[in-house]
Amino acid sequence: MRVLALDTTTTDGSLAIADERGCLVEMTGDRQRSHTARLPGDVHDLLARAALSSRDIDLFAVVSGPGSFTGLRTGIATIQGLAMVHGRRVVAVSALEALGMAASERADVGSRVAAWMDAHRRDVFSALFEVGPGDSWTPDRLRELDAATVDTPANTLARWDAAGIAPTVVAGDGATLYHEMLDARAVVMPHPPLASIAARMALARARQGLTIDPAAIQPVYVRRPDVEVTRDARRASESAPPPTPSPA
Repeated sequence: MRVLALDTTTTDGSLAIADERGCLVEMTGDRQRSHTARLPGDVHDLLARAALSSRDIDLFAVVSGPGSFTGLRTGIATIQGLAMVHGRRVVAVSALEALGMAASERADVGSRVAAWMDAHRRDVFSALFEVGPGDSWTPDRLRELDAATVDTPANTLARWDAAGIAPTVVAGDGATLYHEMLDARAVVMPHPPLASIAARMALARARQGLTIDPAAIQPVYVRRPDVEVTRDARRASESAPPPTPSPA
């Protein structure tokens, strides 16, 4: 089974094709161009490098967030279009779980690993996992201890310390950005390209029948998109009653 996976959760993002033997080809994107501008050409180039066409792909996968609103929508729409045209199923993979999978390769069974993604505003998107005995990339490889959330790095660490669940490995661009808070307590793992990880996770899920219809993909925002916050604030302002004039 061949799977094509996209990750548009970061500025550069990545694309990959994998099968049961492993990753066949992987590309990272040009961060100087938007996902919208470059994705069609990148998908074409990826398939050409693997000497395949899109109809040769049996399964499609996408990293469904968290990340930028526009990036997520672009990646999801691209995968939905490809899957629908060819009548294929899809797998949606959390970026935080993919980072946890990558971190688990550097950890022992029973230890804890975490994902930190830069959420801007001095916050990180985070999740915490315990490494299970399952094979790499399989759903039972990780057990969620702290679900996806957004907070400051300090608050995130304080919450984990209070619960006695501090990690030994933390992966992601948020971990690199705030490494000075982590260096004394955990291994900091840079943000890897996620497409190849998502592709292998998708293959493992497909073997267990854990695929979905393309229309069922839902973006994982964790925090409400800025565009929605701005829209709601504008609507609230427009619908507010005019101020009552002060008595003369």
